[in-house]
Amino acid sequence: MKHLLIGILAATVMASCTKEENQQKQVAENFPVTSPIVIDTSLHTDYVAEIHAVQNVEIRARVKGFLEAIHIDEGKYVAQGQLLFSISNSLLKEQLAQATATLKSTQAELKAAELEMANIKRLVEKNVVSTTEFEAAKNKVEIMAAKVEQARAEESAAKIHLTYSQIKAPFSGIVNRIPNKIGSLIEDGTLLTSISKNDEVFAYFDVSEKEYLNFMTNMKADNQFQNNLSLILANGEEHPFKGKIETTEAEIEQGTGNIAFRARFANPQKILKHGASGKVRLLKKHNDALVIPQKATFEIQDRIYVYVLDNKNRVKSKAITVNNRMSHFYIVDAGLSPDDRIIYEGIQNVKDGMIVNPQFMQMNAIKTELAAR
Repeated sequence: MKHLLIGILAATVMASCTKEENQQKQVAENFPVTSPIVIDTSLHTDYVAEIHAVQNVEIRARVKGFLEAIHIDEGKYVAQGQLLFSISNSLLKEQLAQATATLKSTQAELKAAELEMANIKRLVEKNVVSTTEFEAAKNKVEIMAAKVEQARAEESAAKIHLTYSQIKAPFSGIVNRIPNKIGSLIEDGTLLTSISKNDEVFAYFDVSEKEYLNFMTNMKADNQFQNNLSLILANGEEHPFKGKIETTEAEIEQGTGNIAFRARFANPQKILKHGASGKVRLLKKHNDALVIPQKATFEIQDRIYVYVLDNKNRVKSKAITVNNRMSHFYIVDAGLSPDDRIIYEGIQNVKDGMIVNPQFMQMNAIKTELAAR
């Protein structure tokens, strides 16, 4: 019986030793760890943009007639006041001739009425006729004067209508497509072409309400924030001129929760065209940004976590809030401090409560490693 008891005790000691050895093996497992670093950096955010010429108008006919002449070509630059189209309309010329003749006729009648009034006035002074006849003559002069003014206005209107057959450029710009050819019958309101003034262009882009509020805060803190926009063209190249945020829309769109910004870009070479697309790239400064490698994080139900070590090297998962992402790195808003130690690599083999043997890696070494990939 005594020997049996000794055997049981020996087996128990051996099992305890085996368990202790297994724990030691677990503790001995190495994991690379690192700590967040604080840096100053700048990041860019791209927003899909619609490009509009500063001025872009449709040129439409204001009279009916046949397209008599086209004085310009598509895609060409025209100066303000330059003749673009001529519309043949003999009716307008006839209306002007008739209005001019009417004006001359009423002017002659007015002159005759004035002579008649002068004669009657002399007779009144000699008491040959009564003052009533003089008043009648005076009224007749006033009526004829009004008719002259009316005829003059009609002539002026006829002249204006006639100028509508000569369509000129309202401002300097580039002529777009010309859909009608010489000889086409043009109705009032027919689209003849459009002109774009694109020495400068507007870029419209939408941001969320949260981003809009952040923009307003950044603009107050940094006057250069709104003057440091880049425009990325459809071919991926950057427009050589920086842009500036000028204004925003008055309301947030209820359906999307977005609000539109308008930026202005110089376009002296006129490379950018009305209706083009691109991306507005906004550079944002991050001062004292807390940075960790993306490789050290994992996601659960749209939340981002890291594994943090306590002073006994025990692992615990911790949720963090990410502000932005860089190449291979996250900028952390909340959840970590520069003194925390986090598992950098092998997080798929780590569980809460596990004790590890940390192998510390400097963040500069991690940056070099990631940059080489």
